[in-house]
Amino acid sequence: MKLKRVSFLFALSLLAPLFTTSASATTDETKLTLLKTISGAISPKSVQASNTGLVSAHNMMYRHSVTIYDAVTMELKATVADSVQLSKFGLSKYSGDYKGAPVEGAYSPDGKYLYFTNYAMYGKGFNKEGHDTCSPASGFDTSFLSRIDLETNAIDALYPVGAVPKVVKVTPDNKYILVSNWCSYTVTVISVETQKTIKSIKIGRYPRGIAISSDSKYAYVAEMGGNRIHRINLEDFTVSYIPIGSNPRAISLSADDTKLYATLNISGKVIAWDLQTNKAIKTVATGKSARSLAISSDGSALFVVNFGSGTLSKVRTSDMKVIQNIKVCPEPIGVTYDSSTSRTWVACYGGSIKVFANQ
Repeated sequence: MKLKRVSFLFALSLLAPLFTTSASATTDETKLTLLKTISGAISPKSVQASNTGLVSAHNMMYRHSVTIYDAVTMELKATVADSVQLSKFGLSKYSGDYKGAPVEGAYSPDGKYLYFTNYAMYGKGFNKEGHDTCSPASGFDTSFLSRIDLETNAIDALYPVGAVPKVVKVTPDNKYILVSNWCSYTVTVISVETQKTIKSIKIGRYPRGIAISSDSKYAYVAEMGGNRIHRINLEDFTVSYIPIGSNPRAISLSADDTKLYATLNISGKVIAWDLQTNKAIKTVATGKSARSLAISSDGSALFVVNFGSGTLSKVRTSDMKVIQNIKVCPEPIGVTYDSSTSRTWVACYGGSIKVFANQ
């Protein structure tokens, strides 16, 4: 009887963060509280919430895996190896097994698939692995985007992309998949219907962060090696520019698509940009090397990981003030907000994930 009571109380402790916050409280009125540290065979470059019960970590070439967790219990559900036989996907010139290197992930709007980018591929025929310092003239090997079927937790599709692909996003209408190619200086646009690349758009030095408007009409791509955001019209693929500031890395949109938020990596700042007036609203310093960025589902708070400071910053969007700044781990690199639990997950490059309640 005692064991059953302990199990019951443990279950309540996991569910508590879902019910302890007042129904009227916004995320900027809550405090981050550490719930759990997840370890194991991981070296997460990023984390991504499906907002339907899953959170994934993408573990680069150090672990050659994607790990998938239950968003509520925070327990490991599956480990998916990045290894594939390219010949089984119509690439007959490649024989044998090939490994990838998962960087970032994105879920399909219908919740059926998880896409992840591979920094590089490893196996016969791939001889020039990409590097963080590069250009199209470097001649680094191109790579692939992989797709995981979430019913079987197996890779069921591959898509050729550029050299050193970084961020992947799927349009809310499930029409296109966009991938930023760090060393190719391009964004690959893939049709979900045809499963083929329909466009390669030149961006400039080191394209990285991607955000897509809720109506699927516009994509925003950060040119991290420059000082602008590329606004791509997804109906005719014309491009306009936002002079956001030096070294933009990660970007996110407000729910009404009127504001864009971006981390400016070198300066360690986050900027809010008014998309209607095309002017800066406010900039706030969060820490050294501001990297990844996530926004709460109610739009009231941003979560920023500062790689050089080892901190997680919570920023109130109404006035762009840092309302909480906490030490999380050495080299925090990725962050995601799970709307189904109101939790913030942080990827620590050294080999752990920190899960925080907002309560």
